[in-house]
Order: sequence, then C-alpha cells, then structure tokens
Amino acid sequence: MNSIMRYFSSIFLMFTLLLLAGCRSNEKEKSPILSRAGEEVEVKYASGLSIVDFGDYMIITVENPWPNADRSFRYLLAEKGANVPHDIKFDERITVPVEKMVVTSTTHIPSLEILKAEEALVGFPGLDYISSEVTRNLIDEGKVKEVGRNEALNTENLLALQPDVVVGFSIDGSNKSFNTLQKSGIPVVFNADWTESSPLGKVEWIKFFGAFFGKMKEANTFFEEVEKSYLEAKELAAQATGSPTVIAGAMYKDQWYLPAGKSWQAQFIKDANAEYLFEDTDGTGSLSLSFEAVLAEATQADFWVGPAQFTSYSEMANASPHYTQFKAYQEKNIHTFSSEKGETGGIIFYELAPMRPDLVLKDLISIFHPQLLPQYETTFYKPLE
Repeated sequence: MNSIMRYFSSIFLMFTLLLLAGCRSNEKEKSPILSRAGEEVEVKYASGLSIVDFGDYMIITVENPWPNADRSFRYLLAEKGANVPHDIKFDERITVPVEKMVVTSTTHIPSLEILKAEEALVGFPGLDYISSEVTRNLIDEGKVKEVGRNEALNTENLLALQPDVVVGFSIDGSNKSFNTLQKSGIPVVFNADWTESSPLGKVEWIKFFGAFFGKMKEANTFFEEVEKSYLEAKELAAQATGSPTVIAGAMYKDQWYLPAGKSWQAQFIKDANAEYLFEDTDGTGSLSLSFEAVLAEATQADFWVGPAQFTSYSEMANASPHYTQFKAYQEKNIHTFSSEKGETGGIIFYELAPMRPDLVLKDLISIFHPQLLPQYETTFYKPLE
C-alpha cells in the first residue's frame, strides 16, 4: 500500500479548480492557492484534512475546524529560504521544521512522541491531564510549562515561551486567547482531529503533525501500520458467528449520555461485529436521553461499555440503583476505560486511543468475542471491579 499518492500537475490543477469552485463565498479572497504544481499527500479517511507538498513548502487545508463551521483554514508551512510564490494566499505562515510548539489537547501528545518530536513541546494547558510517561518526564524536568486552560490560555506565559506555533482546537471558533496570540505575532493553527467520526480518520491526523516537523515519511509509515492492524482486526471480528447487543454511557443528573449512532465509539462497536442498540440515531457526537428511554431499549443488552467515570459495580449502584436493572449489570458484563490512568489522574484512553484505534478495536473484540482473541490482554477497557 502506498503511503503517498502522487498526482501529475494536470490532475492536481483540475482538483484545485473543483475545490475552489465549491468554496464558500468568504473563502474566495484566498484564490489562487497555487502557482506551481504540487503533490497531494494521500489522505484516505480524514474528512477535514488535505496536504499538498511543493518540495520546500507545503499547504495544509483544514476544512472542518469545528462542527458546522462556515469557513476553512489554509496554512503555509515553508522551509527557511523556500521559494514561495507571492500570489499564494494563506491564514498563517509557519517556518518548518518547527522547533518550539504548544499543543492544547492531550490527543496531540501521542503524535509528537510517535514522531520523536516531543522535545519540541514547550507548553500545554492543564499539565495534570497528560498521562504519557515520556512527556511527564519532560514536565518534571521543567521543559514543558503550564499555559492555563484551552478556553482561557495564559497569554503572558505563552508570549514568554515564544513558540513557533500553537496548535489549538475550538468548538465554535470563539477562543479570544487565540486572537490575542495572533495579534502578538504567534501563529495559531487549528487541528480538527476530534471532529472525525472515523477511527482511522482520527489517527490519520498524524500527517498534520508530520508536516510541521518534516517527518511525513514517519507519519505515513505509522499510519499504514495502524491501518493494517485495524483492518485485520475488523476482518477477524467478521468471523464471529453472533453479534451481541451493546449499550454505552451513563447518567449525569437526570439525563443519560451515550454515543450517537454515527459517532467514533459507535463505529468501533460496529467494526467489532456487535450491535449497538442506538446505532440508528443521528449525529456524530453524543446523545442525551431520559433514563426511561434507555431502559426501554437496552435493559437486555448483553454488554455495557464505557460507563462514564465508573470503575466498580458498587460505585454505579450507589450513584443510582436504576443501573442494577440492566442485564449487563446483573451478569457482570460491564467494561470501562476509566480505570487506566496516568500518575496525575489523566485517563489514558482519552489521550492515546485516537492514535491507536487498532488497540481499541482489539479490546472490544476480545470482550464481545473472546474466542477470537484468546489470552489477549486489553489495553484500555477493563472489567468493572
């Protein structure tokens, strides 16, 4: 399987014209994006990412920076002395390879470590959420500084760090801290890996980071390995003769929060050859339902995965005796990812799972179809105590 699909210039220019024709009106001022032909980096699953390589510079386009976004972003990543045409339009220009970076989500941490670029990390909002031992060692050595909270970054600390780029995310595009940083001359780019509903779409965003560090080869190699592992596990799951029924989530106050039918979590259950009882619901995020609605649909579910923060049956019963009405509770078939934590309390699943969907899928296959993976030791999901 090739990791980079190279297009001849005529094909690429045709693609560009089609893309520009479909852009929203507020994007028209960015035309043209090219003055010479480039080679498009293959992106197979990520719906919001495209990368074009021109040799000494790249153009990254982030199409869906947040849900229902009315614009896209274009970033120019140029080497020192790059021959960049004057008519190229972009939102931010970053000199690569990047030497100092601030990221704002724990899901970004594994990408840096996989690419062996963790030494470039100089700041993060909420250091205690980071679980990786490699990055925690850098924090303990004082090499990674606290920069506040994602929605309220400490701009004074960030300005003192003078990062080459801040990799952020936004739920609606209204982060005032990002605007302040940009006005101060610090580039801010949006990473939208979290908006992807496909497990392989999320992990493919490692190519985004590969571009910033001049490590596209390493990024593509890692992605291909995970893709191969995931697809092989999916094929294995398809060999199971039955498909058990599954429920997920738990209650918060009076509402039960669970994955929507087109969500990342729902796709895992489907690929593990199980029947998610809410797979026909709309949306790629979460659902909010009444307890009565969930009970009516899922009281006889064979398995229950991801019951929020709970790690034991006693915790669940104490929180709400209603949980004990479910077959999965009564037969002790509940599995949680909340019990695996880093030394400062961060849940490892939230940090690492997007980059290792193959391990998540194998966990679920071993739970739903243990005969297919005998003696398998799960990475994220553990039985409730």
